Amino acid sequence: MRTEPFAEEDLSHDAFLGGRLRIAQPKTGYRAGIDPVLLAASVPARAGQSLLDLGCGSGIAALCVAARVPGVVLAGLEIQPAYVALALRNSAANSLSLEVTEGDIADMPAALRAKQFDHVIANPPYFDRSHSTAAEDAGRERAMGEALPLADWVRAAARRTRAGGTVTFIQRAERLPDLLAAMAAHLGSIEILPLIPRRGRAARLFLLRGRKNGRAALRLHDGWLLHAGENHGQDGEDYTSATSDVLRKAAALPFPA
Repeated sequence: MRTEPFAEEDLSHDAFLGGRLRIAQPKTGYRAGIDPVLLAASVPARAGQSLLDLGCGSGIAALCVAARVPGVVLAGLEIQPAYVALALRNSAANSLSLEVTEGDIADMPAALRAKQFDHVIANPPYFDRSHSTAAEDAGRERAMGEALPLADWVRAAARRTRAGGTVTFIQRAERLPDLLAAMAAHLGSIEILPLIPRRGRAARLFLLRGRKNGRAALRLHDGWLLHAGENHGQDGEDYTSATSDVLRKAAALPFPA
């Protein structure tokens, strides 16, 4: 766990959403890629609604939601003090309001347990360390290596969601059985959206959404295509136009109706 604040020389300042956001994040350790941006773009939030980001890190997912949908009330929960400070710094630097609580999902602070939200999102650690190798950097390992079972993440998210609200996660494809079982125990109207790297390739990531007290049947949607063509272009960023709009223009990534 990273407790000491990051020194200025250890931070980079990176543009997201085509420069709409400037995010300070560590040069080494956990660095946000496109995953939290895709997660944020998929949230069906409206102005005046509230959102909680569990394990918010430097705040990138929540701030991406706010950049797309002005007027959303943002909250985050983060266990690493150094990343709490970064999230608060990033919200202030982008003139956005994000209330960040330091704490553990497994033992959520009372002030946060007293609240409910219209939307809860999470980009939990991808890797079960019983089958993978831990990262050397403590902050990156906390973000990438599972310390709390996915079922506990989902239970916490469901408890913080008001009736009719949504819970949305992004995860690796091999974790779908665990995450789907956990969501089915606490939420309804579950929808799965595979994220396809290229046409003809297997999905490596997926978005999974459930609704509090939802009653609709499970829906497995056609996949969202991330890259065009069969191989990477020279710049490695040959995104489809729809994905480019999400990443560069703060467009929504809607689940199919």
